[in-house]
Amino acid sequence: MRTAPTILHLDMDAFYASAEQAAKPSLRGKAVIVGGLGPRGVVATASYEARRFGVHSAMPMGQARRLAPNAAYLVPRFSFYREISEQVMRLLRELSPLVEPLSLDEAFVDLEAGGVADDEASARAVGERLRADILRGTGLSGSVGLAASKMLAKIASEQAKPDGLLLIRPGTERGLLGPMSVRTLPGVGPATGDHLRRAGITTVEELAEAGEDELVRLLGKAHGGALYAMALARDERPVVAERDTKSVSVEDTYDVDIHDRVRVRMEVARLADRCVQRLRAAGHSGRTIVLKVRRFDFSTLTRSETLRGPTDDPGVVREAAARLLESVDTTGGVRLLGVGVSGLADYTQEDLFAQAQAQAQAEADADARAEVASGVAGDGGVAGDGDGVAPEGAVDEVAREGETGSGEPVASAERRWHAGHDVRHAVFGAGWVQGSGVGRVTVRFETPGSAPGRVRTFRTDDPELEAAEPVPLVEAVAVVATVAAEEAVEGVSPGVEGGVRGAEAVVVAGGEAVVPLPSAGASGGQGKGPSGG
Repeated sequence: MRTAPTILHLDMDAFYASAEQAAKPSLRGKAVIVGGLGPRGVVATASYEARRFGVHSAMPMGQARRLAPNAAYLVPRFSFYREISEQVMRLLRELSPLVEPLSLDEAFVDLEAGGVADDEASARAVGERLRADILRGTGLSGSVGLAASKMLAKIASEQAKPDGLLLIRPGTERGLLGPMSVRTLPGVGPATGDHLRRAGITTVEELAEAGEDELVRLLGKAHGGALYAMALARDERPVVAERDTKSVSVEDTYDVDIHDRVRVRMEVARLADRCVQRLRAAGHSGRTIVLKVRRFDFSTLTRSETLRGPTDDPGVVREAAARLLESVDTTGGVRLLGVGVSGLADYTQEDLFAQAQAQAQAEADADARAEVASGVAGDGGVAGDGDGVAPEGAVDEVAREGETGSGEPVASAERRWHAGHDVRHAVFGAGWVQGSGVGRVTVRFETPGSAPGRVRTFRTDDPELEAAEPVPLVEAVAVVATVAAEEAVEGVSPGVEGGVRGAEAVVVAGGEAVVPLPSAGASGGQGKGPSGG
C-alpha cells in the first residue's frame, strides 16, 4: 500500500438528475427522477430532494411514483450526459495518464503517476482544484475521495457526498472502517450481507475479528480471503488506464409483451443495427453474435453464433441474429430483447456469403414491413387501438430512445414527445417537454442560463415544434472564479468560497447576475444507488 493518499476517486453527485436540474431552471431545488417511465421502467437516478422520500436508483418506477407523486419524472438523455462526462474525463486526464473510468459519472485517478501529488497536502489541493474546475466547466458538483488505495478512495467519496471532499490519512484506515457495515465493502451485496449477518458478523471490525479461516469457511476461498484482506484495509489494485471492452450490446424492455412473430423479427433487426452503430463508434468488430430473449414468464434465453471472422457489417449481424431467433419459442410473448457482439477485434474480415444472405433477408423484411404498413393504413391509420394511439412499435424509435426512427412507413403515427427532452419552437425558441398525451404536448420554454420559463401547450403535430439538440449547461456563461471577480458584480451575495464552491456559485450571462447553476449538494442528502450519483 502507498504511504500517501494519492489515489483519487471522483463521483458526480446524482449525475443524471443534477444535469437535468442544471439544464432546467424550474426544476432546481425540486424532486427530479430520471428513468424509464413505462410500467416496467426503473429509476436511473433520483435527485437528493427525491431521495428524502425514499426514492433510490434501481427502484421500480411505479414504486417511486407512489413515494414521490409530485416529483418531475424525466426520460434519460444519454447523449447529453455523455457530453458532460467527456468534459469531466478530460479534466481528469489533465491530472494523470492513469485514469480508470468506471461509468459516465465516476473514475479513479492515480495522482502520483501524473506527478501532481506526492503527499497529503498536494493531494488535497488537487482534489479541491478539480472540484472547482468541474463546477466552473459544467455547472455540476462532484464528490472526491483521496486515499492510499482504490477501495478506500471510493469509500471516501461516498462518505463525502454530496459536494464534498474526504481524505483518508494512511494509518487511520482500520479505525475508520471498523464501525462501518460490511455492506460498505466492495463485493458484499444483499445475499452475502445476510449470510454474514446470520453468522453474527455485521461490521467490518467483526469481519476482521472473525479471521480468514472462518470467512473462507463461510464464503469460499476466493471471496472469503478477499473480504478478509479488505477488512484489514489491504487493497493493492492499481489504477488501470484502459479497460479492454469485452462486448458491445443493446437491449429493450417492452411495456407490453410482444406476441407477433413478425414484430419480434423486426425488433431484433432494429437492435442489431443499433448494436453495430455502437460497435463502429467504439472502433471494434466482433466474431460472436449473441441474442437475448426474456419471455413473458421472466425466463431468459441466450443464444450465440460465432462467425468465421470478425465483422462490423450490419447485414451480417442482422442475419446472424435472425438465425438465432429461429431457435427460440416466443409464442407466449416477449418482454425483453437484446443483441450483442463479443469476441471483439480492431479489424474486419467480411463474410461475403453471409452478406448476400443478409441482403436477401433485408429485402424480405422490407416486404413484411410494407404488409404491416398497408394493414395499418387499411384500418384507418392505426391498427388495434380505438383511442388514436399507435400500438407499441408502430411509431418511430424516438418513442424509446429519442434517436433516429426505425424507418417503418407508418405515416399516420403521432410524433412522440418524451418528458424532459429538448425541443425548439419557431416562435418561442428553446424549451423542454414537460408532458404529453391526448394529442397535446406541454413545453416549458427555458434554458440553463435563463430564469424559470413559461409553459405552453401545442398539438403534437404542430409544424412549428421540433425536436432539438440539448443546450450546453455552460455556454456564454462565466462562473465567477475569484473573489475579485465576485466583488466586481454588484448585488452578488458574498460567501462563495473561491467563487466556485457549493450552490452559491455566481453565474453571469451577458453581464447580469442570473439564477445560479445548482450544486447537487445544495439540498443535503444520502449516498447514491448503482447508476449515477
